[in-house]
Amino acid sequence: MAPPVLVYAPAPKPAEAEPARVETYAVELPGAATAASGARAAGQDGAPAAPAVRIALLLPLRSEALGQASAALRDGFMAAWERDRDGIDVTVVETGDVAQDVLASYAGALQRQDMVVGPLSRSAVGAVAASALVSKPTIALNYPEGHGGGADAALPPQMLAMGLSIEEEARQAAQWAGAEHPNSSALVVATATPWQRRSAAAFAAQWQRLGRPLRLVELTAPNGYLSDPELVQLRARVQGEAPGLVFAALGADQTRQLRAALGAELPLYGTSALNPGNGNNFPDQELDGVRLLDLPWQIQRDHPAVMVYPHPPRSQERRAGAADLERLYALGIDAFRVARQIARQPSGRFVLDGVTGRLAVSFGQGPASFERVEQPAVYKNGVPLPVAP
Repeated sequence: MAPPVLVYAPAPKPAEAEPARVETYAVELPGAATAASGARAAGQDGAPAAPAVRIALLLPLRSEALGQASAALRDGFMAAWERDRDGIDVTVVETGDVAQDVLASYAGALQRQDMVVGPLSRSAVGAVAASALVSKPTIALNYPEGHGGGADAALPPQMLAMGLSIEEEARQAAQWAGAEHPNSSALVVATATPWQRRSAAAFAAQWQRLGRPLRLVELTAPNGYLSDPELVQLRARVQGEAPGLVFAALGADQTRQLRAALGAELPLYGTSALNPGNGNNFPDQELDGVRLLDLPWQIQRDHPAVMVYPHPPRSQERRAGAADLERLYALGIDAFRVARQIARQPSGRFVLDGVTGRLAVSFGQGPASFERVEQPAVYKNGVPLPVAP
C-alpha cells in the first residue's frame, strides 16, 4: 500500500491528482498562518518565476515509538516554512517503522520531489545510507547506528546528517572542560542506560585525545535513582583521588544526587540532559555552578534566530520528555533552514546561526559535512543561563 502523503502545496489539477495517495492539508501552527503554498508569482518584469523547489519531509507520524517526536519535528519544520516559504513547496510523507517501508517511501519521494528531509530513526537513516538510492539532496534527521554525529559517519555524497547528538554534546563538553581546567584529570560518571554510556564514552574518548587522565565510573540506578551506598563509596574515592572535575553523563535528578554526594566545590560538567526545561528548574539551587551545553532554543530566548519563530503551545502539565520534544521542534526549524539554503546554494559551504546552535555545512563538493556548536550555559539561581564559550 502506498504511504500516506500530506501535501503542503497547491493541490494538483484533478487530471494529475492521485486521490488515493495525496491529500491537501491545512495545518495551523502557533502564531503562523494556515499552511498553503502560494502560487509562484511572476517577476516584476513579467517573466515567470522559477519553479518551486519541492521538498519531501519523511516522518513516521503514526509510529507508536516515534510519533510524538515526528509531530514535533514536522511542526517546527512547517513553522520555519511559514516564515520563509517563497519558492518552496513541502510534502509531508508518512513512513512506517520498518526499514523496507522507509526505503519504499524514500524511493517514491525521489521520483516526485527535488530534495528529501528525513528519515528520522537511526535504523532508517542507516538503511537509506547503505542503499544505492541517494541521487538527490537528502538531509537525514539522525545518524546511522554506531555513529554519534562525528566525522566518522560516512554517508553518500548527496546525503547530510544533522540529528541532535548526545555524543557530540559530550565531546564539546570535554573541549570546554579541558580549556577551563588544563592538565586536570576527570571523573566520568554514568549508569548502564544506553544513552548515558554513549555520552560517557564520547567524553572519555575526546578527553583522552587531549592527553588527559580520567576514571570512568558506572553506578547502578534502581528505579532511576543513583544507589546511595555507591554514592558513599564514590565520595570516599573522590576524596582520595582528587580529580580536577566531573563529567555527569546523567539526567538532571541523578546529577542533583551526585552533586549532593560530592559537594559543590568540584567543577561539574554535563549535557542538555541536565536541563529538563519547560519550567522544571531547581529553586533550591542544587545545581548552581554546574556547566552544561544546550540549544539556544532552550536557554537563549533573546537569540535573534530564536525570537522570530513561534514556540509550540505548552501543556499545563509538565510532561516527561517535553523538553526533548521542544528540542526536536527546534531541529525541525533548522532542518528547513539548511534545506532552504542548499536549495539556493546546491554546492559550497555556509554557516547558519541556528536555533539549535551555530551550524557549519558543506554540501555538493564531495562528501557532505555538518557541524553544530551548542551554547555553553551555567546554572544560576536554579536556571541554566548562557555564558561565553
